[in-house]
Amino acid sequence: MLHANLKVLRKRKRLSQEDLAQELELTRSTLSAYENQMAEPNVSTLLRIANYFKISLDRLLRQDLSKLAESDLREIELGLDHDVMGKRLRILTTTVNSKNEENVQVVTAKARAGYTSGYADPEYLSELPRLHLPMLHTGKTYRAFPIIGDSMPPVSEGSFVVGSYVEDWKLLREGKPYIVVTQSDGIVFKVVFNWLDQRGSLQLCSTNPDYPPYEVSVQEVLEIWSFENYICPTLPTPDLDKEVLSRHLLKLQQEVDALKKRMH
Repeated sequence: MLHANLKVLRKRKRLSQEDLAQELELTRSTLSAYENQMAEPNVSTLLRIANYFKISLDRLLRQDLSKLAESDLREIELGLDHDVMGKRLRILTTTVNSKNEENVQVVTAKARAGYTSGYADPEYLSELPRLHLPMLHTGKTYRAFPIIGDSMPPVSEGSFVVGSYVEDWKLLREGKPYIVVTQSDGIVFKVVFNWLDQRGSLQLCSTNPDYPPYEVSVQEVLEIWSFENYICPTLPTPDLDKEVLSRHLLKLQQEVDALKKRMH
């Protein structure tokens, strides 16, 4: 199956054997041998092929791509062979309290660094603190994450953002805040723009204009949590604009004038 799929994927990219061989750091004769079933690639080469074409190894080795619909092939080319809709296996490990209710697990600042490897590990999660927030709606799975840095005001460093688990990433709402867990950046809290259908990626933006937007491939994403609430240890400083301040000063002046009149 690999030999046929390799031909299908190469031709869809309109690459010659020489071109693809250079992309995969192979010789043309080696690639030709793979396509003609004269040789089999080793594991590291298989991974390189799968990563290049943004396809899972299981599909590359077992499924006849020539029989797929054009829409399915297009999704693979966009990197959407990744399970963006949660229809296949995506592990979400949770813990429950004595009433069999799901806990809100709190990822502490200390535990943050290990989250990308421990997010699906029951032992890791069982050691996290738990809390109960009565204002949260039932029927969702929640987790609290620590905020580091000043990229998302008014949520300040030291706060915790509470998110509800998102299973179908295609339903992400444009311009809304989410906690995105990626392999390379770990836990990030950003405003998200959904580019899955067009580019197989998400654009992540900060509310602080000093931080430029950036793009992350869907293949990098481990989990997404929709922002629900945040817990801040300090009182945010009010950001009053000139119009608001002018109204307050005018009202104060009117009160002073009225007081003077009563005194005379």
